Amino acid sequence: MVLYNFKKIAVVPTSKDFIDFTLSKTQRRTPCVVHKHYKISRIRGFYMRKIRFTQQNFHDRLSQIIQEFPKLDNVHPFYADLMNVLYDKDHYKIALGQLNHARHLIDNVGKDYLRLLKFGDSLYRCKQLKRAALGRMATIMKRQASNLEYLEQVRQHLARLPSIDPYTRTIIICGFPNVGKSSFINKITRAEVEVQPYAFTTKSLYVGHTDYKYLRWQVIDTPGILDHPLDERNVIEMQAVTALAHLRAIVLYFLDPSGQCGHSISEQMSLFNSIKPLFNNKPVLVVANKSDVVRIEDISEEDKELLKPLEENNIPLLSMSTLSEEGVSEVKLQACEALLAYRIENKAQTKKLDGILNRLHVAIPKPRDDKERLPFIPDSVWIKKLAKTKAAANQEVEMDEDEEEEEDEENAPKLGKKKKRKTERDIEMEMGDDYILDLKKNYDLPDEYKYDIIPEIWEGHNIADYIDPEIFKKLEELEKEENIRDEAGYYATPKIELDSTIEDIKKLAAQIRERKEIMKQESRIAATTKPKLPRTSTASARERSVSRLKSEMARIGVDIDEKAKDVSIQLLRSQSGKDRYM
Repeated sequence: MVLYNFKKIAVVPTSKDFIDFTLSKTQRRTPCVVHKHYKISRIRGFYMRKIRFTQQNFHDRLSQIIQEFPKLDNVHPFYADLMNVLYDKDHYKIALGQLNHARHLIDNVGKDYLRLLKFGDSLYRCKQLKRAALGRMATIMKRQASNLEYLEQVRQHLARLPSIDPYTRTIIICGFPNVGKSSFINKITRAEVEVQPYAFTTKSLYVGHTDYKYLRWQVIDTPGILDHPLDERNVIEMQAVTALAHLRAIVLYFLDPSGQCGHSISEQMSLFNSIKPLFNNKPVLVVANKSDVVRIEDISEEDKELLKPLEENNIPLLSMSTLSEEGVSEVKLQACEALLAYRIENKAQTKKLDGILNRLHVAIPKPRDDKERLPFIPDSVWIKKLAKTKAAANQEVEMDEDEEEEEDEENAPKLGKKKKRKTERDIEMEMGDDYILDLKKNYDLPDEYKYDIIPEIWEGHNIADYIDPEIFKKLEELEKEENIRDEAGYYATPKIELDSTIEDIKKLAAQIRERKEIMKQESRIAATTKPKLPRTSTASARERSVSRLKSEMARIGVDIDEKAKDVSIQLLRSQSGKDRYM
């Protein structure tokens, strides 16, 4: 988690832009027309509103700048010293203090001129007081031009700083320039630090992240440090010193036994001893890089004598090569393990551990008689117990997989574990081609109706309810009955008359249906094409009548006598009522 996000600081405008923004906002957000015939109270209120609005805008904008910039007393000491190295904390505090003083001056100017405006007796005098108040506010902001410009440069540089969490697991890489620090961080992290064959390629802190044991680790590449007094070190070197002094981390000090960096082993060990006070209460690893050129075993005896104090102080000396990647993963592994042990040891010394231990109690029962009580392992913890048993067995004797499975099966009943149930795959492998998948055997149903046919439901009804099991028997009885009717002459009617009558009825019915469909289509067309006119006093002509019906029926060959007139009229009325709602 990043505690300090300096990229969120708003842009600091120049003094000219600051004044333009505020006066433009005052002109847009307040009334801008006043006449001399207004009452003097209304004129005073007009100009008082202008002054009050301008003063509040200056106050809010300056307060935002002062609050967004970090306070050196409230941030982590690492960031406080880093800002002191990069920007000079005295200059930084003076700039913010002068902006705070300017804010109070603008507030006082606003109060004074509001008090004077209450006694304004004319439009001209009120306008001049307003003009003087806004002019004095603008003059105060013009004097802050250098402070605003300086703070904008600080903001831009802060936004470019890497996001370093001072409380997380951190690995710091330090040493002389050109000893392979940037190459190492590029190998173990996803950072892309520039690597060049000359000194001071890295001019600021670079941060990369790597994973180990499912944890996120922060790796910091520092600029090279030269061996001279602290007060003679430049800004680039002081960034590394600041990181070493304030971050709780493991320190990897890089050595170059080959001397390609331009410094001998004696000079590098002299630097190590000079910055050793910065390593207090921190785990330290010394890494001899460029083993592909010169191995640590091949150096001269004089140089080996210089490295003996490391063994006396229990400081590990590792060898690796970032070019051939020999030993890179071992250095990372040992650094992470050393830092984890260091952090756990520090947590064990805190007061929190006592509170946790007070809540823990390990009960060790004492034997009360000579009766032997065998241990019982529940089924829920059998899996964990079996895993531990297998791990111990693998360490003692290397057994074959078949023998190990047989041993588990023999020990399982003793330890209270049920035998492993055969899966369908196991059964299939045993039976081979004779295997048939039976999904119903595992149904939680009695065996009596486990294999019953599942009913098929259609529209909420069981289809089996509509199936008559005696349908064929009833069909045979019906056929016998029909045969008896045929033999008795029940259907013995003249076929010619019957057929001719049926044909006439069918033809007449087809003509009636055809004419009826045509009338429906005509009514639909008329309803869609003809506009609906409002009712008038004159009644429209009836579209349907008895005479029209008789004429249409006579045209298709149907005679309507007087007896059927009443029936036809009723049919016509009912049909017209249906068409009305179609």
